[in-house]
Amino acid sequence: MLSENPSRPTKAIIDLDKIASNFLATKEFVGRDISYMAVVKADGYGHGATQVATRLEAEGVDWFGVAIPEEAVELRAAGIARPILCLGSFWPGQENLLIDHNITPVVFQISQLESLDKLGRERNRRVDVHVKIDTGMGRVGIPFSEAAEFAKTVVGLPNLRVDGLLTHFAAAENPDENDFTRLQINRFDTACNTFRAAGHSPSWLDLANSPGAISCPAGRGNMVRLGGALYGLLDDILSPNTPGPILEPALLLRSEVAYLRNVARGTSLGYGRSFIAERDSVIALVPIGYADGYPRALSNVGYASIRNRRSPVVGRVSMDWTLFDVTDIEGVRSGDDVILIGPEPGQPTAADIAGLTGTIGYEITCGLTRRVPRIVGG
Repeated sequence: MLSENPSRPTKAIIDLDKIASNFLATKEFVGRDISYMAVVKADGYGHGATQVATRLEAEGVDWFGVAIPEEAVELRAAGIARPILCLGSFWPGQENLLIDHNITPVVFQISQLESLDKLGRERNRRVDVHVKIDTGMGRVGIPFSEAAEFAKTVVGLPNLRVDGLLTHFAAAENPDENDFTRLQINRFDTACNTFRAAGHSPSWLDLANSPGAISCPAGRGNMVRLGGALYGLLDDILSPNTPGPILEPALLLRSEVAYLRNVARGTSLGYGRSFIAERDSVIALVPIGYADGYPRALSNVGYASIRNRRSPVVGRVSMDWTLFDVTDIEGVRSGDDVILIGPEPGQPTAADIAGLTGTIGYEITCGLTRRVPRIVGG
């Protein structure tokens, strides 16, 4: 029924108990003899980075991973004390930010090394870095063929220490790509040996994200990066037959029926008149739209759960409103719950929405905008 809170009813409910449970279940499945990084970039995949990190720090996570230094600063301001790795490196001028907040950067360019070494010399301290090796992702990182030259360059910068080496699998979730994943592991091992031969002693060897950690034991190194697994978002990532831990989605997206309209057969609904009622219908108006992160691509194909029944989206999803057909659902009233992402049978999951819109569940939860309050519990 209608919330006692007079604010707009569209909210994301985050269950920290489920996030903690997902972490512990994955740790039990993967093994307790390695370390774990919780990836909380993109505001914890849309779940609230500081709240998620606070809970996972209490659960014993060893590191946190973010994309940009600003995300790390936010964690430090919230009291997070564990090591933080800035996976997306940093931009010129952010070197002091890294040192002031004890943030470890990923590096893959000589200019980054030189600027950090210079600042370390000026501040009379050693700066730890993790070096990223591109073993086949084709994105950021030193090409594996250039690892020896890079390793020698770092030796000449006395205020730096290579405390970690990492790479990123391109297709560890796909069993058909196992040969390529093994090739990436071999390339990484060769690069690690090259760094050791140059005199480096990295503490951390980090290859696997959630899919790799679960499906590729040979690629776990001594630390794995958990992102999607923490939030229960691997349904549309891992192959259906892949053994793994039991994970639960941790985000529920809900709103309420704001208004009901009776429309006659032949009435058009929404922009472009993309839906025309083929019968006399009852339409629920729900205050959520693409400005909230509810994809416009769900127009005329999406659905929600209202009174535990499937209610289809009709017409185009607009910026602030979406229309649902509730003609066949008895007793719908203004104030009834509308579940747009939920864990119960019959409720659409992030993976379901992703399948209807040609993307992955990560994008759906990351795409929820700040207009949608996160209500954190557990």
